[in-house]
Amino acid sequence: MADRKALNHELSKLFSEMWDMDVNRFTPGKDYAIELQGKAGAVQKGDSAVRDSAARHLFHYVNEERLKNTKTFATFISLLGNYETSTGVEEVVTPEEIAENNCFLDAILMTGVMKLAHEYLLKKKLAKPNLVDFKYQLYDIWFQLYPRKEGDRPDSCGFEHVFVGETRLGKQILGLHNWVQFYLQEKHKQIDYKGYITQKNKTRPYRDDQVLSIQFSWKGSVKPIGSTFIGVSPEFEFALYTVIFLLSEERVTRETVKIEEYELQIVVCRHGRHIGTAYPVLLNTNNED
Repeated sequence: MADRKALNHELSKLFSEMWDMDVNRFTPGKDYAIELQGKAGAVQKGDSAVRDSAARHLFHYVNEERLKNTKTFATFISLLGNYETSTGVEEVVTPEEIAENNCFLDAILMTGVMKLAHEYLLKKKLAKPNLVDFKYQLYDIWFQLYPRKEGDRPDSCGFEHVFVGETRLGKQILGLHNWVQFYLQEKHKQIDYKGYITQKNKTRPYRDDQVLSIQFSWKGSVKPIGSTFIGVSPEFEFALYTVIFLLSEERVTRETVKIEEYELQIVVCRHGRHIGTAYPVLLNTNNED
């Protein structure tokens, strides 16, 4: 259960401004449509067979032309196939992949959302003033490899965990909190959506909700609860999680914020000077990474 902390009004104001400024965000019912179907059943982490409450895909429609023609989405998608998702297997980063990482960062740093995040962090003296230096700072936070388990070779990074997803010993799904990756994996029949998770104060989510808790199977394992923004741009998530990461030195940071009608707890865990995981939790919804 997410511990209810006092609402952070300063971050709520900042993130709401980012939300309004997110011109690349997809509009539900126009740029995409989802089918929530049934409520997911209880499942223990690691179970491979669970009740399927959704016969169809979560994503009924996504405007792929917009994905391809919006630079931040296009450069983001080019990164999703660059990782070995099994933890414990050392990652090999090619010069081409480094170039793709830099192209993505260049694209998001041109957006109003990331510029607003940069301005806020500058006021807090937490960001490099020069955009080139800030880009290197972001690269270190998100793309620098590290061992997820002590003693392993460098097998993970914040980007891989949060946006691509990882597996542990073929029995557990780690991360995978991004709607574009979910959609593309579902399109290629790699993910099986099992149903939605309800909030205690709400009988069921709505198809226009842009924050969801869901259950799914991927690579032979089931994620009992995974929460994600739906429709937002990559720069919005990068900005949100980077701000919270840099504001706190705690290993696990939980900030309660209100963005639009959503009261959320944004969870960011650090792995040294890098992001370990980051995701939104709708309050009154159980969640585990």
